[in-house]
Amino acid sequence: MNRDVAITDSFGNLSRFLIQELKPRGPWLTPFNVISIPVILTGLGILVYRFIYGLGSVTNLTQDTPWGLWMGFDVITGVALAGGAYVITFVVYVMGVDKYHGIVRATVLNGLLAYTFYGGALLIDLGRPWNAPNPYIGNSFGFSSVLFLICWHFLLYMVAEFVEFSPVIAEWLHLEKAKRVLKKLTIATVVLGITLSILHQSGLGALFLMAKPKIHPLWWSEFIPILFFVSSIYAGLAMIIVEGTISHRVFEKLIPAEHHHHFDDIVFGLAKGAAITMIVYYFFKALLFIHDKQWDLIVDGWGLWFLVEVIGFVLVPALMFAFGFKHRSLNIVKIAAVMALIGIILNRLNVSVIAFNWYADVHYFPSWQEYVVTFMVIFAELWVFRWFVTRMPVFSSEH
Repeated sequence: MNRDVAITDSFGNLSRFLIQELKPRGPWLTPFNVISIPVILTGLGILVYRFIYGLGSVTNLTQDTPWGLWMGFDVITGVALAGGAYVITFVVYVMGVDKYHGIVRATVLNGLLAYTFYGGALLIDLGRPWNAPNPYIGNSFGFSSVLFLICWHFLLYMVAEFVEFSPVIAEWLHLEKAKRVLKKLTIATVVLGITLSILHQSGLGALFLMAKPKIHPLWWSEFIPILFFVSSIYAGLAMIIVEGTISHRVFEKLIPAEHHHHFDDIVFGLAKGAAITMIVYYFFKALLFIHDKQWDLIVDGWGLWFLVEVIGFVLVPALMFAFGFKHRSLNIVKIAAVMALIGIILNRLNVSVIAFNWYADVHYFPSWQEYVVTFMVIFAELWVFRWFVTRMPVFSSEH
């Protein structure tokens, strides 16, 4: 009887704790709230309309262009921007570079939320979302299809990231025994997560191997899986710099003083890694361009657009990262990080949307509803990220 009473009291205390934690904190009239709330509400209304009347009612997608902004940005681009989680966990737990331990939790949380929201956004883009389980069970695609592999890698990687982040949740709930058990799983889940992430980052590129007739030759290559993987590394590093810079301003009071003190060194270390990776990526792109003898393709508008992407948003920020690291210039590094993110967005959109069906008489251009829903997904993720960091010890670097 006493045991039943104790269990009831424990559940009662946990329920009261969770209800208290779910209550809003801080002022409501902030610039972020004023901008994001109307966008989220409008986006939800558009989604209701979309699921009632179909994709054609709110998008400019056609049978010739079945993938648009939602797939190209929310999924193809979003996964690349979330690459920082597997990069940092590899550096900290596999290479043993303890210097970056303080940003692991926030980076893993950012990756987990990105995959969750962008995976959810995939359902929005499916004409028949009830068929979403088909790739997982091999229906219509087969067990050897790239989509089958990507879907399973995607799902298992989300599970791995949740396990990596779960000690933070256990610490928040004061479940010390569960926390100790979960921390013992860290190395195994990190290794699994890194493997899965490498596979599906490159796998997303492999999806476009079969689309050679549809993609402009400047963006298609048989090595596109490798290019997608390498670019996801510097995209993740650049995202950490940008996200970390914003977090250190917005959540300044939640971040320990020692983290503030060492953050500049962390940024410079990330800049060095990004510079090296971007130079490697640029070398691959230049080598493929020369090998395929594509000189005649850069004399028109498509060629100029290609040079803007590769030189303006790969080579230039790579040199800026190197210069900023050498001369210890935070401003240059941060500008380079923003430029690198713009470059990765351009690359993924060029491959999946802009340079796709490049020869068509009528080109796809997203509707205003597609833009609103995309911003809704981004704002919703930021709301959830803020909820986590204002309640859980996300910025703690406890070993």
